[in-house]
Amino acid sequence: MMIRGCHCLYEARAYVALVFSLFAALFLAPQEARADSFQTTAPTAILVDADSKAVLFEKNADELVAPASMAKIMTAEIVFNELKSGRLTMDTEFGISEHAWRAGGAGSGGSSMFAKVNTNVRLEDLLRGLIVQSGNDAAIAIAEGISGTEDNFARRMTDRARELGLTKSTFRNPTGYGDPAQKVTVRELSKLALYIIETYPDLYKMFGEREFTWNKIRQLNRNPLFAFNIGADGLKTGYIEESGYGLVGSAVQNGQRLVVVVNGLKTAKDRAAESRKLLDWGFRAFEARQLFQEGQVVGEAQVFGGDQRSLPLVSKRPVRVLVPRGETERVTARVVYVGPLKAPIQKGTEVAKLQVNRGDMKAVEVPLYADEDVQVGTLSQRALDGLMEFSTGWARRAFSSLLERI
Repeated sequence: MMIRGCHCLYEARAYVALVFSLFAALFLAPQEARADSFQTTAPTAILVDADSKAVLFEKNADELVAPASMAKIMTAEIVFNELKSGRLTMDTEFGISEHAWRAGGAGSGGSSMFAKVNTNVRLEDLLRGLIVQSGNDAAIAIAEGISGTEDNFARRMTDRARELGLTKSTFRNPTGYGDPAQKVTVRELSKLALYIIETYPDLYKMFGEREFTWNKIRQLNRNPLFAFNIGADGLKTGYIEESGYGLVGSAVQNGQRLVVVVNGLKTAKDRAAESRKLLDWGFRAFEARQLFQEGQVVGEAQVFGGDQRSLPLVSKRPVRVLVPRGETERVTARVVYVGPLKAPIQKGTEVAKLQVNRGDMKAVEVPLYADEDVQVGTLSQRALDGLMEFSTGWARRAFSSLLERI
């Protein structure tokens, strides 16, 4: 099956190739597994499939809420990015200032790695103190070591959030301590978690460590999902009075990863139960169907001024869609690109996107890449393309003008 391009009137002169309709007839589970039957007591929640980025369930997912210690996921991402770039190493040492010790240490009343004041601690140990023990002293020491002050680091957290496409979340400190201006959404926390999992697979493993001992004090990871046999391997809990009990969690079963975020629950027990219930339902209620294999040609795009008129498009990873078990649902796909594409084009260049819809909901969007080199065409080829583009462009403008009058 291959998607062939068609000339369509589209904003920004984007050509859209409407391709195929698939009818997924799945009668593999009882009716109670329907996607619209699930409910949760969590005030805000989201469940996302990591591979397809499909949202399987959401409830008030764009509501701004206090993140509590889930803010430390962003603190960790900044450190991971510094490590990946080579600006820091695991052996880099940061000092434990009196402020870090007083505001985040044992006497502060919050979670702590119990680092001693006026000592230097290796970044690798601070990271484990931050991630496994949820140490506020570790978070402050990291912030001061990288940016000088918590305030400077918090601005960097927000700037980094914008770079990653988190448009609503705002950070005011690296710990998650309450601040009226520190707000996130569960949707954006899920995006941040997925980014970390995909971008830093080796460093992400720290989120799955079950315990860490520092200053002769052994502490267990606070993630309640580790107590269940559901394949959990991260990420972070949070609680302050303003937020209630929250969790960003991830689990893998049979090669499928789901990310869950809940917030606003009344007790730690409720947090554990609702998170597990969401994950159990997600693994049970959906199954993956592969539409295209890695490297398979999925469609074509038109080319202007090249030695060929069309260009085959491929995905660099398998394209799968999650479909509810026990339901028959229409699946459609289309290739979207701004074009026609102009030669020359190098093989492997990202030039389009494949959008797959399940019913009325977008289920998957993946980048598509040129599968061939396209060289600049001969003078006669370019002249013919120019004439065709002029005529079709005139037709589009005329049709658009006609629509405006109707």
